[in-house]
Amino acid sequence: MNRLKNSFKTLAKNNEKALVGFVTAGDPDIDTSLKIIAVMCKNGMDILEIGVPFSDPSADGPVIQRSSSRALKHDVSLRTVMDMIREIRGITSIPIIIFSYYNPIMAYGIENFQPDAISAGADGVLLVDLPLEESTELTSLWEDNDFSLINLVAPTTPKDRMAKIASASSGFLYLVSKTGVTGSDGLDTSEISTQMDILRSITDLPVCVGFGISTAQDVAVVSSMADGVVIGSAFERLIEENINNPELISIIGQRTAEYKAAPKQN
Repeated sequence: MNRLKNSFKTLAKNNEKALVGFVTAGDPDIDTSLKIIAVMCKNGMDILEIGVPFSDPSADGPVIQRSSSRALKHDVSLRTVMDMIREIRGITSIPIIIFSYYNPIMAYGIENFQPDAISAGADGVLLVDLPLEESTELTSLWEDNDFSLINLVAPTTPKDRMAKIASASSGFLYLVSKTGVTGSDGLDTSEISTQMDILRSITDLPVCVGFGISTAQDVAVVSSMADGVVIGSAFERLIEENINNPELISIIGQRTAEYKAAPKQN
């Protein structure tokens, strides 16, 4: 069963767009992190990106950098993330994508990563710092074609390279909305529209847009162009601002529901 394909098929049939939610595993602690993910699932999240905390998250802005630091204080590793996915699978059937840098996977063992991830219940991986030309070192070991490699396309990626990236991808393509790191402000919707037009001409894969999407209005606008939106820093900022708030879980649930409802209200 390919949960990603089925999810996008069902969403399209219902005239909905995918809400892809990112959280750093183990932030602010493992138990609370699991409760946060559970409430996000309950309130409309369609796809979970579960981030492996890393000491040098070069593609991420300060908010996610700090979330990694908090999780690392609890010794959260890729092995911990695998255990968390197993627990999450007990409460939801939505697709789960492991979001990581390559170093934790190399430390884990590239030959063990994919079979262990499948066994845990993951559906794919997004590796921020693994170039297309180097990815076969990992994917050549994969025996299950249903496990997806989610690749990134940047605003500066030329069309011919977009086509190469798309042909090596499965599940969906992740269109980065802007140059810079996660959590930076401002969306250039005309640039997103231009990039979407190019991608539509070269691939049938669903395209989800991320980086800089933080408000319900952002979700509504981007959803009109893409198959889904990816929200990460906005969720992590909410966690950080409410770490000591006993209402943290309900706050995350409410915000998730607002994001999910935004395209319908546009």
